[in-house]
Amino acid sequence: MAENDNPGKMIWHVACDESGIDGQRFYGFGSLWMKYQRRGDFAKLIRNVREKHGYFQEIKWQKANSKKYLPFHIDLIELFFKHQWLAFHCIVVEKSIVNKSFHNGDYDLAMRKHFTKLMTTKISNVLRAHPERDCSFRVEVDPIASRYKKADEAFHVIANNMLFIQHGVKDLITSVVTKDSKSSENIQISDFFLGAIMSAYQGKISSEAKVALAEKIAENLGWDTLTYDTWPTERKFNIWFFYDKTRGFREIETKPVKLKNPLPERNGSR
Repeated sequence: MAENDNPGKMIWHVACDESGIDGQRFYGFGSLWMKYQRRGDFAKLIRNVREKHGYFQEIKWQKANSKKYLPFHIDLIELFFKHQWLAFHCIVVEKSIVNKSFHNGDYDLAMRKHFTKLMTTKISNVLRAHPERDCSFRVEVDPIASRYKKADEAFHVIANNMLFIQHGVKDLITSVVTKDSKSSENIQISDFFLGAIMSAYQGKISSEAKVALAEKIAENLGWDTLTYDTWPTERKFNIWFFYDKTRGFREIETKPVKLKNPLPERNGSR
């Protein structure tokens, strides 16, 4: 039986991006999640909104300053929140609280560990939410910024080893493909949402267009700003502020999400 014909098989497509790795106060990693068979639906939705607004360049938070294309980016946000089969999960880390003694004194290694922690944690949540299904995960990443040239390959091996120890299943991540974001709209949407969160945390949302976009995302979450994080069980739009309790006061407040377009209730977490 072909992999896609197995009725018990659940294949996930995860597109990842990173932000704040260039010496800013916070760095983070984001991931856009969907069922693998939804890729065609996703591409059609993005194509339709592009054609509606005449926007055919790369989608990036960094490029979202134009008032002319504000309606396009607003529609992107609404598209994401209206389709229950799309999810965004990210991790945000304050560089100053990273205990380098746990990472051989190396921030580069620490960042790669935090990316791996995000992915293995979210994959574990999916496995717990769908214990009756045969789940696997296909990951595409914008090249991981690292001195280590094989960082993507290392992530694949290490993450699978960690997941095997936790769940007793080998090769849950079946592939890790490095893609330039220009060739992947999945990575572009991950970049867009991660950029919005990171800009809010960094206090660097300056243009009127970006202020409006950040407010629109927050509105869909039932928030007044994006400078919160979510509870671990949040399924649709999950912000994980990585906090070390030994490092003092936790500056970021954890706030419940009240989606404008609620997901159906279910047992377990995503």
